[in-house]
Amino acid sequence: MQPTARGPVDWHAAARLAGRVAAPGPVADRGTLVELVAGLRSAAATAARHVAETTGMTPADGRDPAAVSRVLVVDRARWARANTEIFAVMAEPLVTRSDGSPVHVPDAARLAAATQVGGVLALLSSKVIGQYDPFTAAPGTPGRLLLVAPNVLAAERQMGVDGPDFRLWVALHEQTHALQFATAPWLADHLRARSAELLSDLADLAPDADHRPSLPRLDDVLGALVRAASHDDGGVLSLLTERQRAVFDEVGAVMSLLEGHADVMMDAVGPAVVPSVRAIRRAFERRRDAAARATGPDRLVRRLLGMDLKLAQYRDGAAFVRAVRAQVGLDGLNAVWSGPEALPSAAEIGEPAAWVRRVHG
Repeated sequence: MQPTARGPVDWHAAARLAGRVAAPGPVADRGTLVELVAGLRSAAATAARHVAETTGMTPADGRDPAAVSRVLVVDRARWARANTEIFAVMAEPLVTRSDGSPVHVPDAARLAAATQVGGVLALLSSKVIGQYDPFTAAPGTPGRLLLVAPNVLAAERQMGVDGPDFRLWVALHEQTHALQFATAPWLADHLRARSAELLSDLADLAPDADHRPSLPRLDDVLGALVRAASHDDGGVLSLLTERQRAVFDEVGAVMSLLEGHADVMMDAVGPAVVPSVRAIRRAFERRRDAAARATGPDRLVRRLLGMDLKLAQYRDGAAFVRAVRAQVGLDGLNAVWSGPEALPSAAEIGEPAAWVRRVHG
């Protein structure tokens, strides 16, 4: 009998650790929490219709736009567990070698990796407000839309914004992501395949002389992380070959498109739908900018977790979307969802007119 493959991380242990060490959420009475959860569910249902109207996009299978996601209002521990499930799917290339034989990683190494993953998720669990997951859904079923209730409440309090308006605004962003993947049902597989290619290259799974998998050296990865956190010398990217960097840039361009498109569309619904949308955007950008200017331990965490790169993706992608929409309109912009060949390259994200010339002639 072929032995069962054991991947490089004990995902269950990572989820348990993240749930135990994540910072506690804001304190609130039961009535406030019940109203918060109900408000988020209601906002997600309302947002789906407005997203479809604003974007001009329709699910490829003809389903109602309100049915493009499964809405889950979660706490920080449940968010962390959901992300270990996502990581497990994305890390499947690390479970088998190219010849199909299973990879067996010692339990001690799997637990060590779980500690690292759990620690990262614990840090992120207090920062993520919402997330759409297209990767773990069964075929024919919609992905999960995760709304992290304690983080929504914390953000509302920090920014001093209208609660119901902010909840709808957040839901608009995440439901835009859900509609992106419903309009382009090939997109999740495309991203998974490109990520798998990068992972397979980064983790050399060829057996060594003792028939054990040769995984990346942890000290090399940590050294690159430290360099990324303290200098601008390439950091983690310095570990990539030219081909790996090309794939990394390709995936990054798609993420810029997805995040920028959602950022533009969540504002495009206008004050008729979210009365305080402009005040929320101003407060949210101030919050982002303040976080980007963080120093000391907070700055280190941002660099290690790639949060500055994420912020750049939002802003570069939004600039691309606005420029393309100004040139060729909403229908012209929506050509980007027609197939993998229509996705912008990293260079085109920075030069939207080049994408318009290539796709629209």
